[in-house]
Amino acid sequence: MRVAFAGTPDFAAVALQAIVLAGHEVRLVLTQPDRPAGRGMTLQPSAVKRLAVERGIEVFQPLTLKDAVARARIAAELPDVMVVAAYGLILPQAVLDIPRFGCINIHASLLPRWRGAAPIQRALLAGDRETGVCIMRMESGLDTGPVLLRRACAIEPGDTSAALHDRLASLGARLVVEALAELPMPASAQATEGVTYAAKLGKAEALIDWSKSAQDLDRQIRAFNPFPGAQARLGGQTVKLWHAVPVGGSGENGRILSVDRNIIVVACGEGALAVSELQRAGGKRLGVRQFLAGHALKAGDRFDVAA
Repeated sequence: MRVAFAGTPDFAAVALQAIVLAGHEVRLVLTQPDRPAGRGMTLQPSAVKRLAVERGIEVFQPLTLKDAVARARIAAELPDVMVVAAYGLILPQAVLDIPRFGCINIHASLLPRWRGAAPIQRALLAGDRETGVCIMRMESGLDTGPVLLRRACAIEPGDTSAALHDRLASLGARLVVEALAELPMPASAQATEGVTYAAKLGKAEALIDWSKSAQDLDRQIRAFNPFPGAQARLGGQTVKLWHAVPVGGSGENGRILSVDRNIIVVACGEGALAVSELQRAGGKRLGVRQFLAGHALKAGDRFDVAA
């Protein structure tokens, strides 16, 4: 296949690598423009761009695909198919119509559940027991196209977004290679029932509300790991919580019930949360023992709660 590839983060880079190793001719890689990052806010290429450069594949980083120049650049490569994975730009119909076999998308959910930008995190927040990957033929609607291949993946009790991301990225890479080998192939329309939308994560969602149950907060901490990190307030300062498990216990919301060298147990709206990894603003992620060495906490102290 002559392939045009559009993607930006690590999730997409895993798929691009698999497509190249499968022997397909990747003629052009589209990815988001370099963005400032790090302490010095220097421009950094995307994971997909770094891989494309290593592989000697031409990179195209348009700000939009709505103009004729961008469309002409893609069409000039005469792609059989365009593979899209977490690209970050909307593909207008004129672009969808360019490849001989259309555009296919690697989506990290079992469609029609969790259409949209943050399916991995939303599945964790909702307490779903499984998710998966769909290879979908793209059309103008938001993740509404018919599905060529789908594969389920169990969500384990301790899964974070990072762990689930890596499993789904590998699964998506395998499935898209399978789909490319079978094109053109039949697709099944998505069900009209069970549609949910995975909205982009908002910063306000990262803030811990101690009136929620320990089960809910456990899911929130795992869903926001690694980005942006679930945030609590302690003495007016932000503390990120990276690892915790629900345990028995009761008390005033946000009140620390016990402290030892391994865990800090905090009362929630229902049950309690045993926190084992924290991070002060500007500091490093630390286990409780190391955290307490610089930040004394004791039973009876309380995390800040909303008035």
